[in-house]
Amino acid sequence: MSDTMEEKKNEREESTEVNKEKEGNDAEKKNSLAMDILQNSIFLLVVLIITLILVKYVGQRTVVVGHSMEPTLYNGDNLIVDKISYRFRDPKRFEIIVFPFEHKDETYYIKRVIGLPGETVRIDENGVIYINEKELSENYGAEVIEDPGLALESITLGPGEFFVLGDNRNHSSDSRVPSVGLIHKEDIIGRAWVRIYPFNKMGGF
Repeated sequence: MSDTMEEKKNEREESTEVNKEKEGNDAEKKNSLAMDILQNSIFLLVVLIITLILVKYVGQRTVVVGHSMEPTLYNGDNLIVDKISYRFRDPKRFEIIVFPFEHKDETYYIKRVIGLPGETVRIDENGVIYINEKELSENYGAEVIEDPGLALESITLGPGEFFVLGDNRNHSSDSRVPSVGLIHKEDIIGRAWVRIYPFNKMGGF
């Protein structure tokens, strides 16, 4: 009888130990799960912060709307705009830049730099572009310019001013029209850096 009671006591003690071990394992699993959730949350937060910094200060995705830059860019093309280069240098001739259209909120234009600060730009009746009265050698235009607009008379660019044109010269609102005019460096968002869509046209400019 005594042996039976001792066995039952041992069984109860073993059961208690098993339950404690199970509870310990459950608590450990919960702590591990909580730690995993915390680590994943911190990782996602860091990724979000880095993404926001990249979008605000380094680069952002831009979708081309319209036909003013054909045949270089087409409606629906997806680009990454480099927003950091011009913090360290001025735009160069023939780079493609993005800037806000001041007469309509949340509207941005994408054009090619033709004239640089301090230069004189003129476009004659035959559509020939002159920089400081020397013919500009370039072949970005889809066709010969039919309307020189404001540039029929010489335009002298001041410090930080740029003269821009769309590549689809006869279907583009650019520095030839008063609503756009000359572009100031501080207004430039960035330069078209790389096309990411459509995939068969991916590549840098």
